[in-house]
Amino acid sequence: MANTLHTIKAGLHKNPLTPDPDDFSIRANSERTLGIRDICESASSRGGADVSASAMEHATDLFLKEMGYQLCDGFSVNTGWFTAGPQVRGVANNPREQYDSEKHTLLFEFHQGATLRKELANVTVEILGVADTEAVITRVTDVKTASVNDLLTPGRNLKIAGYKIKIAGSNAANGIYFVNQATSDRIRVDDSDVVTNNPSELIVVIPDLASGTYLLEVTTQYAVGSLLKEPRTAMFDKTLTVE
Repeated sequence: MANTLHTIKAGLHKNPLTPDPDDFSIRANSERTLGIRDICESASSRGGADVSASAMEHATDLFLKEMGYQLCDGFSVNTGWFTAGPQVRGVANNPREQYDSEKHTLLFEFHQGATLRKELANVTVEILGVADTEAVITRVTDVKTASVNDLLTPGRNLKIAGYKIKIAGSNAANGIYFVNQATSDRIRVDDSDVVTNNPSELIVVIPDLASGTYLLEVTTQYAVGSLLKEPRTAMFDKTLTVE
């Protein structure tokens, strides 16, 4: 692709989901997570934006609030860049059954739209080789909402997929932590709330977290066939939210 405008860097990671010991999964490296203000400031500084970053941020905030309002009234949204709509998951066991928040899950699903999909022609991927896979978190699933790499439901189960993430060893630092991005508080998952503890999957009960955004960390001395002298920490590269 001689005319590509963008490059996404990626690494090769051992793939624990297949029986082939020699294959790798390709995982994009996230530079960092951008908020609305970051994007508006970039649009202003790069050129092309005919309003100030603060004005754009204000207008974007108004748009997103109204979009959320309409989604909550059952409308679907198509911005061209992405589509969104409400989804109800769960089973009704008889024709008269009503929605039950303990049994059914209400969520909003977002997908790339046609405009964003066209931009793929302008993007190439640079594979940087085998990544440091000493311990990696690859996917986080909130069981209550079925949300992937996004939401957290306190008091309910969270599935954590990865590589070499089993909690093992006697070091006091070992464990699973949620780090509040606003306060930097580190909330540790109680050992009794670790339901499944395998090298490629952890299932835990999410602590009673306050509303906000969190980073997920797993600290362990686990290594294949042995224990490390010192613990190592795998940090998930996406932000998780308690609403």
